[in-house]
Amino acid sequence: MVYRPFRSVSRLVLAACAVSLGVASAGAQTSGAAAPVGVNPSRVDVFLGYSYFGAHGQNKPSGINYSSIDLGAIGSGAYYFNKYAGGEIIFAAHPDGDNDGLYTISAGPIFRYPMQNFTVFAHGLAGGARLSGPNQSNPDIYHNPWQWGPTLTAGGGMDYDLPFFNHRLGLRLFEADYRYMHVNYGPATPVPTHGNIGGRANLNGVELSSGLLLHFGHIIPPPPVTYACSVAPTTVFPGDPVTVTGTAGNLDPKKTASYTWNADGGVISGTSSTANIDTKAANPGTYTVKGHVSTGQKPGETADCSAQYTVRAYEPPTVSCSANPSTVAPGDSVTITSNGVSPQNRPLTYSYSASSGSVSGSTSTATLSTASAAPGTITVTCNVVDDKGQTASATTTVTVNAPPAPPAPTTSSLCSVSFERDKRRPARVDNEAKACLDDISLNLQRTSDAKLAVVGNAASSEKAGSKLAAERAVNTKDYLVTEKGIDASRISVYTGSQDGQTVTTTLIPAGATLDSTGITSVDESAVKAQPRKALPTRHHKK
Repeated sequence: MVYRPFRSVSRLVLAACAVSLGVASAGAQTSGAAAPVGVNPSRVDVFLGYSYFGAHGQNKPSGINYSSIDLGAIGSGAYYFNKYAGGEIIFAAHPDGDNDGLYTISAGPIFRYPMQNFTVFAHGLAGGARLSGPNQSNPDIYHNPWQWGPTLTAGGGMDYDLPFFNHRLGLRLFEADYRYMHVNYGPATPVPTHGNIGGRANLNGVELSSGLLLHFGHIIPPPPVTYACSVAPTTVFPGDPVTVTGTAGNLDPKKTASYTWNADGGVISGTSSTANIDTKAANPGTYTVKGHVSTGQKPGETADCSAQYTVRAYEPPTVSCSANPSTVAPGDSVTITSNGVSPQNRPLTYSYSASSGSVSGSTSTATLSTASAAPGTITVTCNVVDDKGQTASATTTVTVNAPPAPPAPTTSSLCSVSFERDKRRPARVDNEAKACLDDISLNLQRTSDAKLAVVGNAASSEKAGSKLAAERAVNTKDYLVTEKGIDASRISVYTGSQDGQTVTTTLIPAGATLDSTGITSVDESAVKAQPRKALPTRHHKK
């Protein structure tokens, strides 16, 4: 082939172009130029560029291989139905003089994914291919003439959006397609001195392209102008100023926006995005202010907004009320504090009342006396009135606690009786015990509703200790009943676990409970009280 010596050179040039475009795109991304706002892909893309076709296949039955074609041009047009899908037609020309050559025209769907600056795409196409060749190394040998056959193409690539001409110009960084074609040259016929002609060609190969991309139209139309307005403050009293501010969106920076205002309450002035309203002559009520912005007369170039504000009549006062302290004992005093506020700073007068007790004061503070109040909750009402006769009230509560309840009665230990002195009668109440028992009887006489617990104990060394402990308790009770006149029902007898020859006594006032831990009730029917008789006198023989 005539251009075969330049094949490798062309491949290097194509690779160099791809690298250069990549470097250029990286530089564009890091430059100070502002990137387009949002992604608004084009409606129509037209691509013109260089194309290389790497053929793979041979003519049958001659067995002569087709050669790659380094020089070629490609053009395509794509129309997109939406942001991602459309239809495409491609024409590619790979002439090669009188040797191998290829012309293709194909159509099919194309799919893309647009990003901020880059777009990746994929397509699949079908069409026709006009193919000639192949030839042998001897150019004098005859080769097949141009002939049409079907072709299929599938592939994709990447585009870069340039910031020139309002983003209408781009670069196709690369397009890589796989192409298959079938061409039937008719019956194989030998030609004298020129080899065979005819036969079939099943040819496939990669088609690499790069070039310029032109964008037309947009999938998403330019957004219409928007306008929003707000007033501050939204509520005023007659004579207070009102400021209205308009905020326009999607304005064309190449055009000058004009603003107009009107209001149905008060006098409005201003020809920019901000205006002022004079409410001196406005009656109480709700009013609407309207704004209009325009950059032209086409649809989407004008917008309106509205906002409301309220002119209010003079307001009555407000008051809050608090008590310190809020919980007191009967008879204590409480400070009542009122906080009256007039929105228009009118003079205020205070007064108070209470559901119980007495309250005095006519300023923002007063005093509540609970001297005559019963325990419970007292409600204090704080009243305020301005010079226009407009009033307000608030309440607070004070809790008067009931007097504390008396403490619950508790048991108390009285004196103990010792039984260690009379060895022969270890359960007898002797005369020395009388002092302790007389004191106990006095306690019982002073507190007629109290009871007594008598607990007998025995030493660990005593035989029949539990019997002795019961007898000591019963004998002690018997003394108090028979000799001191104490009601027997007021005295309970027990045995205890203390190690000693004693009786302990516990006074149990009405309402108190005896701790019975370690003591056992004595069955008095089984233990007989011993009388307090003295020991007989022994006479010694002379």
